[in-house]
Amino acid sequence: MEDLIALHEIGDIVPLGRSVDLMFGGGRCHFLKNSTVGSCRNDDIDVKSIAIDKGWNWFETRNDFDGLNIENPQLPVAGIFTPDHMSYNIDRDPKVEPSLLEMASTAIKMLHQATFSSDKGFFIMIEGSRIDMAAHSNDPATHLREILAYNEVIEWVKNYVDEHPDTVMISVSDHETGGFSVAKQVDKEYPSYLWYPEALSPITNSTEIIAPAILEKNPDEKRDFVVDVVLKEWMSITNASESEIDELCTATRIYDIEEILGGMASTLAQVNSWCKHHSAVDVNLYAYGHPDHYKLFGNHENTDIGEFITEFLSLDLQSVTTRLR
Repeated sequence: MEDLIALHEIGDIVPLGRSVDLMFGGGRCHFLKNSTVGSCRNDDIDVKSIAIDKGWNWFETRNDFDGLNIENPQLPVAGIFTPDHMSYNIDRDPKVEPSLLEMASTAIKMLHQATFSSDKGFFIMIEGSRIDMAAHSNDPATHLREILAYNEVIEWVKNYVDEHPDTVMISVSDHETGGFSVAKQVDKEYPSYLWYPEALSPITNSTEIIAPAILEKNPDEKRDFVVDVVLKEWMSITNASESEIDELCTATRIYDIEEILGGMASTLAQVNSWCKHHSAVDVNLYAYGHPDHYKLFGNHENTDIGEFITEFLSLDLQSVTTRLR
């Protein structure tokens, strides 16, 4: 599916032509033909070259991102910074990858300038996509950092909306993941209904980074590495049980190591996840800005959001559907 999406994003093989003006993020391997080093495509379509031939301003480095001309944006523009997913914020090297806030604010500034003299304005989707992935891993420290990064974006966008009150901001997720809850019961006594989010602050890496590092260690080095580096230095855990250390040293799958590490961090903070998949929990829906945002107050079916956007932007989806057919 990602291979096809890449073609759609650049406006190839679709009846509507190009409908995207700007995209920042990861997934470069889906834009490279399968004979190229670093490609993950299943075919020999060189999507990156097609995009450049179609006039896309294509770049892949932090330096190029920092050098973008925001006042006079050259659209369409694509900044594809990583071969696969962007790094979790807890692991991100700011010299290599821009943050979600940096990408979102830059994108909005560029689209604002590009549509300044237009009565159509712009539509932008900003996704905190790795919130979901951290929840799938039941990795609470990483999950928290991804949520906080998203909240920073929300604060910035709200300020933009305040300055441009004809704008609507909608924030929603398509599902909850992991069955996350607080006040984990850590013993057999009557629960205390406490949780300690500050226990997650000293953790400096995601389980996505830590688990392979443990697995790659030689057996004669692994125990010291787990105790002195992983637990003490990276996770600030100094009271791990012998059984927990043994499990980390003997596990043979990344999945199992991630589960052990996530469980230890969850116990520290007294938070809990009861599954590793999507749940049926209702998700929060927020709307802000233009007076019409009140139409999204209360409980809604997910399709109501699309209907609101269609009405607000005066879109003719039937004509689009006809063209696509």
